[in-house]
Amino acid sequence: MTALLSKRSLPTLNRGGGGVFDVCSVCNHNVGWCVCVCFSADSRLRLYRLAAVCLGVLCVLQVILNISLRLAFYNRGNVTVEKDLLQTSYNTLTKERDQLQTSYNILTKERDQLQKERDDVMTKFSNLKQTCPEGWQIKLGSSWYFLSTETKTWKESRQDCLKRGADLVIINSDLEQEFLLSFNKRAWIGLTDSVTEGTWKWVDGTPLTTPSYWYSQQPDNGRDNPKYGEEDCVELNTESWLPVKAWNDQSCLLNRYWICEKVV
Repeated sequence: MTALLSKRSLPTLNRGGGGVFDVCSVCNHNVGWCVCVCFSADSRLRLYRLAAVCLGVLCVLQVILNISLRLAFYNRGNVTVEKDLLQTSYNTLTKERDQLQTSYNILTKERDQLQKERDDVMTKFSNLKQTCPEGWQIKLGSSWYFLSTETKTWKESRQDCLKRGADLVIINSDLEQEFLLSFNKRAWIGLTDSVTEGTWKWVDGTPLTTPSYWYSQQPDNGRDNPKYGEEDCVELNTESWLPVKAWNDQSCLLNRYWICEKVV
């Protein structure tokens, strides 16, 4: 198959006064036909303009696409950073919440323990209050104290305490000493050296070690003066202005108030 393309310009050929046309002939001699296509110069110009406009539009679209992609990547980066910050904040808050929960659990446990101890103390106090005879006073939550309203000898005083299911008081601390002295009574306590002179023992048989609260220059055993006799029993001396210096040895035959102690 052989095709022949020829082009010639016909300046005098017009179509409807539209201008000069180019005539293009395409012929196939094997089959005996020719095709003529004619374009005016104005038509070609319009085609060029259309192509230019399309190219411009494509460029604008390309620019818009590039900007959109850049913004998308930028926003994606910012979102990632913000996500990481939020995750860090979340982890921190979660840790603080767990710490607060732990502290709360500890405080709750301590509160429950304190409540239980308080209830136990109140129960014991209530029971003691119900069983405590008239005239007894509670001290430090562990002992009952009875202060007599009459006077007796040391031996008679102890017998009265024993009848009450108690004994003459044994002093174990400064606080207890100050408490007993606040009764403001010259009263017998459970300390004596009647078995061995100079060896002071409490009524339960334990020796006096510390603390001791002797008044100034006491014990003196009556300065060995027959007028005073043997001073083998101890009283609280209310004339002392120091609570921790208020013990005085006296004759066990003198009448004094007395203090009984019942340990519960």
